[in-house]
Amino acid sequence: MSTNKRALAAVNPLVETKDVIAIKNKTGNIYESIVVMARRSNQISISMKEELHKKLDEFSSHTDNLEEIHENKEQIEISRMYERMANPALQATSEFLDDKIYYSKK
Repeated sequence: MSTNKRALAAVNPLVETKDVIAIKNKTGNIYESIVVMARRSNQISISMKEELHKKLDEFSSHTDNLEEIHENKEQIEISRMYERMANPALQATSEFLDDKIYYSKK
């Protein structure tokens, strides 16, 4: 797992309340802050889906029957790892509050 994925996996997967004032103070406007987090969340979601599909494509075969697909332990472990990771919105919020997101106004 890359260092970026380790950092994303380190985010607490449980939903916690966040200080709205602290979020607002990052950009000066709560709605701008939400847009920044939403866009980052979409980026994280897309990259996670692409990575998951790449890993699962290694296991796919056109000759497999239905029984072999359900019994692949490695494939199940990969899927469970992604299920345990925090929601992309939680990851984006954590990055935003830790000043790990670069954003600019046009």
